[in-house]
Amino acid sequence: MNKRLTFCFLTVLMLMGCTGKEAVSVVNLRCEQRVNPDGIDCTSPVLSWELSSALRDVRQVEYRILVASSLEKLKADEADLWDSKQVESDRSIQVAYAGTALSSRTACYWKVQAVTNKGVTGWSKPARWTMGLLAPSDWEAKWTGLDRSFPDDVLEGKTQLPARYFRKTFSLENRKIEKATLYISGLGFYEAYINAKRVGSQVMSPTPTDYSKVIKYNTFDVTRLLSKGDNAIGVTLGNGRFFSMRIPGVRHFGYPKMILQLEVDYADGGKTVVVSDDTWMATADGPIRSNNEFDGEAYDARKELTGWAAPGFNDAGWLQAEIVPSPGGRLEAQLNRNINVMETIRPVAVSEPVPGVFILDMGQNMVGWLRMKVKGEEGKQVKLRFAETLKEDGTLYLDNLRGALVTDTYTLKGKQTETWEPSFTYHGFRYVEITGFPSKPSVDNFEGQVVYDEVDLTGTFETSDPMINRIYKNAYWGIRGNYRGMPTDCPQRDERMGWLGDRAVGSHGESFIFDIRNLYVKWLNDIEQAQREDGSIPDVAPNYWSVYSDNMTWPGTYVIIANMLYEQYGDKAPIASHYDSMKRWMAYMCERYMVDGIMTKDRYGDWCMPPESPELVHSQDPSRKTDAAVLGTTFYFRILYLLERFALLLDKPDDAVDFARQAQAVREAYNAKYFNPESGQYSNNTVTANLLSLCYGMVPAGYEEAVFNNIIEKTAGEFDNHVSTGLVGVQWLMRGLSDYGRPDLALRIATNRDYPSWGYMIEHDATTIWELWNGNTADPSMNSGNHVMLLGDLIVWFYEYLAGIRNMPGNVGFKEIEMKPYPLDGLDYVTASFHSVHGLVKSAWKKENGVFHWDVTIPCNTSATVYLPCGKGITDEDKEAIEREGAQFVGTEDNYAVFKIPSGVYHLKAAL
Repeated sequence: MNKRLTFCFLTVLMLMGCTGKEAVSVVNLRCEQRVNPDGIDCTSPVLSWELSSALRDVRQVEYRILVASSLEKLKADEADLWDSKQVESDRSIQVAYAGTALSSRTACYWKVQAVTNKGVTGWSKPARWTMGLLAPSDWEAKWTGLDRSFPDDVLEGKTQLPARYFRKTFSLENRKIEKATLYISGLGFYEAYINAKRVGSQVMSPTPTDYSKVIKYNTFDVTRLLSKGDNAIGVTLGNGRFFSMRIPGVRHFGYPKMILQLEVDYADGGKTVVVSDDTWMATADGPIRSNNEFDGEAYDARKELTGWAAPGFNDAGWLQAEIVPSPGGRLEAQLNRNINVMETIRPVAVSEPVPGVFILDMGQNMVGWLRMKVKGEEGKQVKLRFAETLKEDGTLYLDNLRGALVTDTYTLKGKQTETWEPSFTYHGFRYVEITGFPSKPSVDNFEGQVVYDEVDLTGTFETSDPMINRIYKNAYWGIRGNYRGMPTDCPQRDERMGWLGDRAVGSHGESFIFDIRNLYVKWLNDIEQAQREDGSIPDVAPNYWSVYSDNMTWPGTYVIIANMLYEQYGDKAPIASHYDSMKRWMAYMCERYMVDGIMTKDRYGDWCMPPESPELVHSQDPSRKTDAAVLGTTFYFRILYLLERFALLLDKPDDAVDFARQAQAVREAYNAKYFNPESGQYSNNTVTANLLSLCYGMVPAGYEEAVFNNIIEKTAGEFDNHVSTGLVGVQWLMRGLSDYGRPDLALRIATNRDYPSWGYMIEHDATTIWELWNGNTADPSMNSGNHVMLLGDLIVWFYEYLAGIRNMPGNVGFKEIEMKPYPLDGLDYVTASFHSVHGLVKSAWKKENGVFHWDVTIPCNTSATVYLPCGKGITDEDKEAIEREGAQFVGTEDNYAVFKIPSGVYHLKAAL
C-alpha cells in the first residue's frame, strides 16, 4: 500500500442535539481539519464524525456519506464522486473514501447522515477537502535559490547566513478570478507574501524532514490576495534545519531554496500559472542578517526592503535567481499542522542586576520569542539573550545552554516606535537579558510569543491537590513547548533533536492533552526514513544527528508509538505502513545481538536514574544500575508482544505464531539467567529490572507478589517513598504500583516535594519539567529546564487512574470506555475531560461526608463500564437509582460496584 495513502485523514466533527421533532440532529458542524483541507495528496482520505445528543443511549446503526465535486451538487444530493448508500454500521471514525478515483486539484464536498436507535439525523453541514498535486508532472515550478555565499557569511562552526529574499511580478488578465491556489515549500523556512500581504499565519514552516527523502509542501487558498492587472509575490527564506546551525556537527543540506507554484483559475475556465524559476529576482541584502535556531536572529531595520513584495518595487540592484538542484526528496503535502503563535503572555517584572543590563522575567519557562516595541536613534542596537534560570546575583545562567548563543539583535532605523519579532529562530526561556535599550525598558515593551505546533487541546485535568495541579501545568507547558513538527528533547541548548527514548510511553500521556495523531504519524515516517538498509533504527529522527547505537530502549519507541496511535485514536494505518520496517529492525537486532535468547545490547541504561550525589548526572552506584541485557531483553520481549498483536491485526497469522514462539523462548531464557525464585528478584534487584519484568508479563506464574514486594521494599525503603527509577523504569512506575495494589505509594511519589520528585522541581521554581531530578545541582552540561522524558507514565496515571478514563481492555479509540477512578486518601476531588475521537468523555468525582459523588459523560455511539467506588458496598437504594438511569448492574469487584452504561450524562453516588 502506498504510504502516502495510509496516513491521510479528514475528520469532521458533528455535534448533534435535539431540534424540532428529530431526536438526534446535526445542529453545529465543527470541521476539525487536523490537516489543511487544501492540498491533500492522498487519494483515499478517511472521514470521521461525532454524534452528540441530550438523550441517553444514542447509537448509530447506519450512515450514508455523499461526496460531490461542487457545493451546489452536494446541496442537491448529487453525489457525483461518491454515494456510500446506506451502510449498516456503527462506525463513525476513519471511514475510507471509496468513490471515483480522485485526481490532482479536485475539490471534494461532503456530508453525512446517520441513522440512530433514536431516529434519523438531518444531513450535516457540508465539509470539504481539496486534492493536492499527486504526480511529479503536476509541478511546473523549478527549485529556485542562490547557491552561493556572500562576504559576511559564516560557513563553518556556528554558521551565520542572512535570509534570502525572492520576488516576481506578474499580470493577471481582466477576467473574474474563480480561485487561486499557492503550493509552496521553502527550505529551511519560508514566509510568503502576495501584494505585500502575508500568506497564512504559520511560522517556521514547512515541517522538518530528512530533505533528501521527503520534502513537505503547504497549500493555501490565496484568491483574496490577488487582483486583476499587476501583482507581485515575494518569499523570504530562512535556514531552519536545511542550512545547518553547526558545520560540521549537525546534518547540512545546502543553501536555502524554494519551489512555488501559484495557479489562478478564472471563472470562464482559463488559467494563469506562476512558478519559481530563474525569472525571479533575489537578494541576500535584506534586514535579516543572520538566522540560526541555536544562536538567534540578527535584524537590521535600516535595511528593510519597503514594498519589496508589492508591484512597482525597484529591484534593479537585485540578482537574478538561479534554478538549483532539488534537495532530492519527493514532494508531499504536509498533513501535520504547521507551527504557529499559539498564545501571547506578558512579562511579570524587569530588574537591573548590573547597571545598563536589564533582566525581563516572563514568569513562565516558555518556548518562542519576544515581540518588542522600541523607540530610539538610528543605528542603536538592542541585544536580547535568553535563558531559563538566573544566577544568585540575578544575571543570566547560561552554562546549561552549551554552545548555543541564544541571542537576538535588533538595529533600529530610528523613526517612530518600532515593533519587531524574529522570523526564523526560537528560544526556550523564562528570562531575557536586555542590553542597548534606548531607555529603561518596562514590561509594556515586550510580549512573549508562545510557539508550537497548532495541535488542538483535547484534555483538562484538576485535583484537590495543588502540587499535582502544578505538576500537570508544568507538564503541559513542557510538552507543547517541545512540539516542532517533531517531538524534541529540549528547546534551549544546541541540541533540540527528536530523541526517540524521550517519547515512548510519554506520547500516550500527551495524547490525552493534545490531538497529536498527525504529528506522531509524521514522526513515524521520519523514523522509517532514517532506517538504514541493514535495518538499524536511529536514536534521533529526523537524523540531523547520526546516532545509531543499536539498542532496544530508544528505537523501541517506533513500535510503541504505532501502538499508541492505534489504541488512542483507533488508527491502524501506521501499523500497516511500518510493519515491514519494524520486522526488519527486530530481525537486525536479533541477528546482531541476540545470544542464547538474551538481547545483549543497550547503550543508555536506565537513563537519568536519580544519582546518589547531587552533583552527579548519572549514578555511579552499581546497585542503582540496571543491567544492559535486562533492559534489552525485557524490551525485546515487549516489542515481540506488540508485533504479535500487529500481525493479528493485519491478518498475518504465521507472523503472529512466530513472534509468540520467539517471545516464549526469550521469556524462558531471561528467567533462567536473571530470575532468582528464592528472593523474587531479577538481576541485581533494581526497581526497573523487577518492574519491567512484572509489567511486561515475564514473571513466572505465582511469583508476581514476591517480585512486587521487592519493588515496594526498594522504593519505600532505600528510596524513602520516592522515585526509584530512571527514564526507562519511570514509564511503568505509577501504573505498576497501582495495578498491583499500591496506588497510595504512587500518589505519595506524585506529591513529594523533596528530592527526587516532580514536586522538588517546583519547590525550586520550575515551571516546566527538568531533564534531571537534580537539575539544580548537577553538571550544567546536561540540566535542561524543559524536558519531558522524566514524566514517564505520570500523565497516563493522572487520566487513566486518578480520573479513571481509559479504553476498555481489548478496545481502541474509546469506542468502549472503562471508567475506574482511584479515590485515594489525600485527594478530595478529581475533575478531568478528554475529547476522544468519538466525543467528549468526562469524569468529575468528589468525596463529601463519606459519600462518593461522580459526574460522568459518555459520548454518543459509545458505551462504558463504570466502576463506582463503594467501600461499604452498594446500597439497594443507590443501585436502583443508577439502574433507573439506564445502567445495567454487573456486580461488585473489590471495592467497586460495576455497571454497564450507554452514552449520556450521569450522576452516580455511593457510600465510601
